[in-house]
Amino acid sequence: MSTLFSPHVILLIVFVLGYAAIIFEYQIKVNKTAAALMLAALCWIAYVIGDQVPVKEGLEVLSHHVSSVSQILFFLLGAMTLVELIDSHKGFDTVVHYLHTHSMRKMLWVISFISFFLSAILDNLTTTILMISLLRKLIPKKSERFLMSVMVVVAANAGGAWTPIGDVTTTMLWIGGQITTLSVIKEIFFASLVSMIIPLLYYTFTVKGESTIPKKDIRAIELEPGAHLIFVLGILSFLFVPIFKWLTGLPPFMGMIFSLSFMWLVTDIMHHKYEQRQHLRVPFILTKVDVSSILFFLGILLSVNALEAAGILNDLADWLDANIKSLPVIATAIGVMSAIIDNVPLVAATMGMYKLEQFPVDDTLWMMIAYAAGTGGSMLLIGSSAGVALMGIEKISFFAYMKKATIPVGVGFLVGMGVYLAF
Repeated sequence: MSTLFSPHVILLIVFVLGYAAIIFEYQIKVNKTAAALMLAALCWIAYVIGDQVPVKEGLEVLSHHVSSVSQILFFLLGAMTLVELIDSHKGFDTVVHYLHTHSMRKMLWVISFISFFLSAILDNLTTTILMISLLRKLIPKKSERFLMSVMVVVAANAGGAWTPIGDVTTTMLWIGGQITTLSVIKEIFFASLVSMIIPLLYYTFTVKGESTIPKKDIRAIELEPGAHLIFVLGILSFLFVPIFKWLTGLPPFMGMIFSLSFMWLVTDIMHHKYEQRQHLRVPFILTKVDVSSILFFLGILLSVNALEAAGILNDLADWLDANIKSLPVIATAIGVMSAIIDNVPLVAATMGMYKLEQFPVDDTLWMMIAYAAGTGGSMLLIGSSAGVALMGIEKISFFAYMKKATIPVGVGFLVGMGVYLAF
């Protein structure tokens, strides 16, 4: 087969066309989840048939990737269920009164910094789901909370980059022995903060006026039974996930499953005697979870995994190493590419390409990769799990986000990298 129609070229064409269908969702009137699922199936068909992979080997490779993707999906399912459980009890209404301010600029800063530091404790995906849920209570009008939602993604990704548990790529480097906890916090914190501050300053001057939503009086809100308790226990359940991982060594999705099962038991005990409270129990809550967003994750992640399985991402990493000699430029390029292609396989390829014998623990290379892969994905909506979650929850289009975010976030990313290299 000629190079023009080689299996890898065909796979790339399929991926680009499917990716375009996701981006132009509103123009072609095809739901992005349908496009992502079709893309995943076609990419794996192109990989197995095009590369003439034996069935047994192909199944083993696919099973490996389904295993890693399912961890993210189960984590997401648990997190979204917990958020819906708190929301159904009107638990968020117990705190929105204290966070609300009529000044849009002040709220923008408050939301951004809460997301930044909360993401470091939890992770960028969980933080985004939580903060968007709070925002929907604070600012019911979608157009008014758009910039807030953008900054939640930017701040969550920036906050997740400087701790081992805040972002999956930083976690990979931590588990792989490339970085240590105190070093990554000390070296990346300031650069990550700068990458958030730059777009935040830009948006501060573009946001004008006050919120049109009157401040809620919590005493006037009719809460569901156990609202305060469910809110407190729900937040503690989220905070327990990284502690669970630290205590047991098991992956985060197991901690989320444990937290969900705990809240399921609590709400069953609280409400099983009351027929009129069935809407507050988990079986009903599960009917409200946005399954479409979870399936979108499945499709897009498996599609990228097909590129990884075919060796295309490794080839890309090797090309960068051969043609770009500067490590800071390579790290920056990985950050930019992570806005288009999932950062997990990019970092995995980098870890395989550069060995610890050549670049020891806490080397500058690993710190730059942790920063770039963690924050670079914010430039495009589809570049991080936090962005994909926002797309699913708020139904924000790819181009609406790109128009408002790509340039200021990109400038913040580059300035943050410059700050790291300078200090």
